[in-house]
Amino acid sequence: MTSAQPMLRTQLLAWLLVPLLILLAVDAVVTHWMASNLSRRANDRPLAEIARELSLRLRPAGDGLSLDLTDDAQKILLGDPVDSIHFDVSAADGRAVAGERIAPGPAGGAREAFYDGTVAGSPVRVVELAVDADRATGRPAAVVRVAETLGKRQALATDILVGVLVPEALVVAVACLVVWFGVVHGLSPLERLRRTLASRAYGDWRPVEVQGVPGEVRPLLESINTLVAELDRALTIQTRFISDAAHQLKTPITVLTTQLELALRENDAARMREALEKSYAGLERLSRVVSQLLSLARNEPEAGAKVVLAPLDLNALALAVATEWVPEALKKRIDLGFEGAAGPVAIRGDALRLRELLDNLLDNAVRYSREGGRVTVRVAGSPVPTVDINDDGPSIPPDERERVFHRFHRLLGSGQDGSGLGLAIAQEIARLHGAAIGLRDDADGIGNTFSVTFPPPDR
Repeated sequence: MTSAQPMLRTQLLAWLLVPLLILLAVDAVVTHWMASNLSRRANDRPLAEIARELSLRLRPAGDGLSLDLTDDAQKILLGDPVDSIHFDVSAADGRAVAGERIAPGPAGGAREAFYDGTVAGSPVRVVELAVDADRATGRPAAVVRVAETLGKRQALATDILVGVLVPEALVVAVACLVVWFGVVHGLSPLERLRRTLASRAYGDWRPVEVQGVPGEVRPLLESINTLVAELDRALTIQTRFISDAAHQLKTPITVLTTQLELALRENDAARMREALEKSYAGLERLSRVVSQLLSLARNEPEAGAKVVLAPLDLNALALAVATEWVPEALKKRIDLGFEGAAGPVAIRGDALRLRELLDNLLDNAVRYSREGGRVTVRVAGSPVPTVDINDDGPSIPPDERERVFHRFHRLLGSGQDGSGLGLAIAQEIARLHGAAIGLRDDADGIGNTFSVTFPPPDR
């Protein structure tokens, strides 16, 4: 079993919303980094000013240094309501001058450098200022370090982050709602289509309406309509075949059953043989009916839509079929003649189906022609390829000439045992070849002429 696939709506929402959420998360990381850098730069400047102010208060003291910083000045300079500020003043050789010890930063040779450190277990931001020696006053070189805890920096970074991300989050939330509404609204035609199809009754093969559906879905619906139409044609052929079979097979099966029952009850060998002979004749008729039904189903326009037409010689084909019917014609003392064209008559067709067409026309001609009569097969190549079959049978009235090609239609009073399918099969095969089949009086006024006219082979 295959696992259930997610719904299209879920897939679309995932494809559209997940990237938005990922984008928001990436933006949050980038914004946090930028906010931290901005907050660091903003607070590094005041920290450097404190270091420069302390450097201005350095005084020479003997061979060393001293820091001229009163308590009040220290409170003003180093006082901060949020963060703790620490300082460290030392001589160039590392001797402590004032303040508390702050670890030096990475050696880089810069006059002013910032780095992160730790004081009393708290993370701090440190500025290290290198102070040059003053020859005029005799003050030696020194190093001033000022450290500040990170409270203001973190608060400013948070404010920036919130100020940027909250509007962006609102925009993404609105975008998600718009996307969700758009997906649901965009897929609503598919939902209406589903409800329409679900409400249809069995046997309703009407095409699905393609108006009002998205352009991307229309080719799918057109393909479905094509498939449904082909299925409808296949079911129509099947239903028609079943109906035809039931119509044609009921009588011979009933007769055959009756004859066999009579044979089983008979004790007289002669009568039993007579019943069996009638049963055998019924079986032959039944076999012919089944064969014609299958032929009719095979040559339906829908079933034969994929027939392959190849070049062939109509003159040679008609001669071969006529020759095969000579024995049957001789049984009724019928003069079966053939009048061919002067040369090959090229057409495009299916040789097996065309043989079947000519077989049915000749069977009809031989069956209904009077004993001792004549049947003529005539082939002409111009103005268009044509084959005519003339017989001496009873003339078919003009008002019956169209109906004789209908299924199961038989002329009353003909006295012949037939299924009424032969001419219908011939007409279906002619249609598959783009040919026209017609019926007219024979030239001598006796009998009928069936004429099949084919399109030129270059069409």
